[in-house]
Amino acid sequence: MSGADGFGLRADMAAFETRLQDLMTRARVPGLSLFAIRNGTRDMLSLGVRSTQTREPVDGETVFEAASLSKPLVACAALRLVDAGTLDLDEPLSRFAGPIVADDPASARITARHVLSHTTGLPNWRRDDLPLRTHFPPGSRFSYSGEGFVYLQSALERLTGEPLELLVRRLVLDPLGMERSSFVWLDVFSEAAACGHDGEGKVLSKFKPSRANAAFSLHTTASDYGNFVVAAMEGRLLSASTAGLWLEPQVPTPRGRFEALGPGPIETEPGVSWGLGWGLEPEDGAFFHWGSNPGMTAFVLAEPETRTAFVAFMNGDAGLDIVPDIAGHLFQGRHPALTWLELPQAS
Repeated sequence: MSGADGFGLRADMAAFETRLQDLMTRARVPGLSLFAIRNGTRDMLSLGVRSTQTREPVDGETVFEAASLSKPLVACAALRLVDAGTLDLDEPLSRFAGPIVADDPASARITARHVLSHTTGLPNWRRDDLPLRTHFPPGSRFSYSGEGFVYLQSALERLTGEPLELLVRRLVLDPLGMERSSFVWLDVFSEAAACGHDGEGKVLSKFKPSRANAAFSLHTTASDYGNFVVAAMEGRLLSASTAGLWLEPQVPTPRGRFEALGPGPIETEPGVSWGLGWGLEPEDGAFFHWGSNPGMTAFVLAEPETRTAFVAFMNGDAGLDIVPDIAGHLFQGRHPALTWLELPQAS
């Protein structure tokens, strides 16, 4: 980092460390890795430890589980296939992957656009009391679905003949120099990976995926993911029209919840919509996403016009409680996405 603005951001973030450390203690979050960019100037901040057992410090090389921050990378790869003429956003995925639910005719109409905008009608994850089926007509409204991304993964793999890990590496990770990122576990992560911690501070078993999962298996660093967020703000990797479409509102979100499968009408959340892989705050021109695996949490918030953004990875179940203070430190105004996710706004 160089220049007066760079040193100013570094000093400002350093002064914020005491506040962050206090928040981490209260939330029982042992470690945090933060990428920040403000007015185009980048910085990194690493606090705490990778594991309360080993006490190894978090640093810029520490690998975290990105959880649902996996989804925007898969969205980017899919949109690159759209630019290449390989994928049609509005072609039913069943034409090359079969329907996701054999006895559900509506599921045969699900498209890539429906998956990326979370309008498939599928549950987030199937369970005994919430079967895998379309709970409303695809395309009619929003309900967040990891199942949809797994279906998209199957379709992309059949369409291209490549496993998701290699596809995303070719289309996104390698072009952006994201060398410490992977949808499957790499042995080189062993000495640098953060461990998850539950709400009581207990260290959880390390998640080491042997097969990619489009919804949640990405392992990465804050710096690597920061490169991806900057590329998204700048419209890199995609054509101008597709980059605009990525951040164009497709559907409003339901008020106070991200999964809404019951019968309508559904009240919508003021100021929050969904694009093709990102949550959006249209009035502020911002995009966001969050992630939560057992013991791991993550958040992204970015404003392309001001070239301001942050990526936060935390190895604690309650890590998202820290996010409003980070947002309040880097951005002006209040963010409806935080209200939607029921995160208390910083005072």
